Amino acid sequence: MLTVAGTLLGGLGLFLLAVGLMTDGLKQAAGNSLRTILANWTQTDLRGIASGFLITALVQSSSAVTVATVGFVNAGLLSMRQALGVVYGSNIGTTITAWLVAAVGFKLDVQAFALPMIGVGMVIRLLRPDGRAAAYGLALVGFGLFFVGIDLLKGAFEGLVATFDVSTLATTGLRSVLLFLLAGIAMTVLAQSSSASIAITIAAASSGLVSLNAAAAMIIGANVGTTSTALLASIGATSNSRRVALAQVIFNVGTGVVALLLLPLLFLLLDALGRLLELDAEPAVTLALFHTVFNVLGVLLVLPFNNRLASWLEQRFRSREAAPALPRFIDSTVAATPALAVNALVQELEALAGRTAQLALAVSRQQLDGNGLHTESTHIRQLAAAVSHFLMEVSREPLSEESTQQLASLLRVDQYLLSCLHEINQLYTLNVSLDGQLPLAVRTELERFRQRFCGVLESDISHAELLQQDFEQAQTQLQTEHDMLKARLLVVTTEHQLPFEEMLVQVELAALQLHLARQWLKAMRYLQRLHDVTGITDKLTDSRDQPGQETADPGESDEAVALEGENEKT
Repeated sequence: MLTVAGTLLGGLGLFLLAVGLMTDGLKQAAGNSLRTILANWTQTDLRGIASGFLITALVQSSSAVTVATVGFVNAGLLSMRQALGVVYGSNIGTTITAWLVAAVGFKLDVQAFALPMIGVGMVIRLLRPDGRAAAYGLALVGFGLFFVGIDLLKGAFEGLVATFDVSTLATTGLRSVLLFLLAGIAMTVLAQSSSASIAITIAAASSGLVSLNAAAAMIIGANVGTTSTALLASIGATSNSRRVALAQVIFNVGTGVVALLLLPLLFLLLDALGRLLELDAEPAVTLALFHTVFNVLGVLLVLPFNNRLASWLEQRFRSREAAPALPRFIDSTVAATPALAVNALVQELEALAGRTAQLALAVSRQQLDGNGLHTESTHIRQLAAAVSHFLMEVSREPLSEESTQQLASLLRVDQYLLSCLHEINQLYTLNVSLDGQLPLAVRTELERFRQRFCGVLESDISHAELLQQDFEQAQTQLQTEHDMLKARLLVVTTEHQLPFEEMLVQVELAALQLHLARQWLKAMRYLQRLHDVTGITDKLTDSRDQPGQETADPGESDEAVALEGENEKT
């Protein structure tokens, strides 16, 4: 009995390892194509379902697809209605695992093809340790281990049948069906993989350990239990993450209830479908067909109410969005996927840049008291700290050279904005110290410079068509106004129209505004370039409540520093 239990445990471990390797390898091999599919193929409900199905079938992980969907909803590339279509499609996509188990796991000699797959995959990894070829090699190893794990599970259950009275597991009523349903939920929650639960269930049914009705109840339970992954990931996550998790719970639980109520009718339908499609009347094939049919049925039932469900979900979890110190776009659900993490980071930093600009404008126009400044400054610092923490979390994942450069640029933006915040507080202190008695000869220059400074922070510079010269022009114009103001302050001071101490404060105030604007412009330039790379087109400065996006080129770093140094000399 111990040998059987050890074989069962080892088979389950190999299966989980295999699914992880397949998912990681196929995600790496697919690269940005997954992002392209989600961004461009989800305009209608049916196309969203098809996209969700296709991506889940490719990467063998509905959780990975759900995470990607959340990232795109956060980035403003998908509406909640489109995201729901992807969630429905991903549920249908998970049925591919059952078909793999049914079609290959119990029909072929595993030793004849699974072990060579593992060998070939590892040879590819050794010869090409980096790039897409290595990712395909990893996926190939995963597929090989997948079938080895299935073979071990099948052998373990056949051993159980030989030593165990199967009649004690017969399902003869509603109570027994519910017990097997709970068993399916428990297995999925513990393994955090519905694929593993379904593979175990099919192996048990094929070995004769459980009846078809019991196995069907366990598969329904696995479908319900898989929502635990999304629920756990949504703890402390963004509002959109919670909405998508709730949508998955509603769909999976609703589909499970319908499947349980219609279980006898579904088996009659399966029998007819099996004869029509000329499928073998084997438990593995029947259960794979059952898994597919009840998921498709669930989609057909919920699809007419998709818009209403999306509208209802959009009204949920609003309190978190209103919290001024909580991130709106970054959470742990997207940290494991660097491309999506970069999207979320750019969105968060653009919102943060908008708040920083608004705070600078309020201080410059003297529309804010000390308490208001302290409160908003604290919120911005907390958000900047959350961004830095998230950046470090993402950097622990395997990163491409491109992603590494993007994260470095985003960290630079975070520091630019913190520098702006420091200078905003200095501006407020200097403004408070002024007595407001200025000669008429200076007031015009001061007002012109202040208007130019405010104009820079109010300008919409997030459009992808803007070039480097647009940023340089904004900076040059502000520098010119600054130089004119400084010259005027020096003249009126030498003419004894302005006290020397007052002149020093005004010069320092202007220098702070100039440096603040330059730091903010550099941050916006990096974000605008990241927009170009990721293809996100949402407006940045409108987002002072909204989202946008991404990367920088390494060359700007030297150029920006050189320009800053030159301006400091003036």
